[in-house]
Amino acid sequence: MNTTDTVMLYGSPGSPYTRKMLALLRFRRIPYRFLVGDEAIRGLPVPKVRLLPTFYLPGPDGELEAVVDSTPLIRRFESSHEGRAAVPDDPALAFLDALIEDYADEWLTKPMFHYRWTYEADIAKSASILPRLRGVCGPEEEVLELGRIFAERQIGRLGVVGSNETTGPVIEAGYVRALEALRAMFERRPFVMGARPGAADFAVYGQLSQLAQFDPTSSALALEHAPRVVAWCELIDDLSGLSVGDDGWLERDDIAGHLGELLAEIGRVYVPVLLANAVALQSGAEWVEAEVDGRDWVQAPFAYQGKCLVALRSQFAALADGDRGFVLGVLEGTGCEGLLG
Repeated sequence: MNTTDTVMLYGSPGSPYTRKMLALLRFRRIPYRFLVGDEAIRGLPVPKVRLLPTFYLPGPDGELEAVVDSTPLIRRFESSHEGRAAVPDDPALAFLDALIEDYADEWLTKPMFHYRWTYEADIAKSASILPRLRGVCGPEEEVLELGRIFAERQIGRLGVVGSNETTGPVIEAGYVRALEALRAMFERRPFVMGARPGAADFAVYGQLSQLAQFDPTSSALALEHAPRVVAWCELIDDLSGLSVGDDGWLERDDIAGHLGELLAEIGRVYVPVLLANAVALQSGAEWVEAEVDGRDWVQAPFAYQGKCLVALRSQFAALADGDRGFVLGVLEGTGCEGLLG
């Protein structure tokens, strides 16, 4: 792909992963066309799995193909577009960046979905606004009916992300702790990865674009506990004007102090579920059963998160001996070291 080629993607402002990738494209100054609504993609390739955002990129034969999954897409753009990298050049820091990105994509989406489809005010706003993001025109009665159907479907999927009466308090407590960890980080540096954003920043922002900016209950909590994080979301949405050079990433001596609290939160909530999910997938169990923050956690197994664990372990195994030792030192005592086998 030529670095001047315009990238096409289909998505919605109500999708955290769409917001993640739009912010990434703006920061990297990659030209793009943002397609909204079914008419905009008529005649374009259909992805194997319908997820937002969907990118339309040249395949091996040069023909357009539909591509989803934000994490490998970020790495693809690192190779196809030079400058303003979003992945650290230090392999050890790049691994930690990937770990935090994974936490944001796979765990912070739990509070995002939980708050949106559990509380009446959040349900009402989402049912009213989200269907209209596909296009604001159309008969009002049709939009209202679409919102009702959409809300019922999403509420019915709460269990898929692990939200239920037992796990709800775990999800909510973890969301507040994440806000407080990020607030402390942004007192020291403007981004998770230092003086410039990494993939982890865009992943965290994607979920917070909904949690801290759209959904009423979680937005109120963000404003109460971490107004600095709310302001950060406003800024990171468009970093096209941020000046970056070849430096600005966290120095190794600063990594543990800057990332420690957030890594401890990842080890506290995400790692037990990720490991229990892997056991359930391997054994063919019907349910993932774990203890998270002193409470029982039960949800259906999730095959994609099994792939996430394999990918993280593979990235760690590929590090040089010295880099692996450094990462283990950073993770020691956080609970994240259990990810590495």
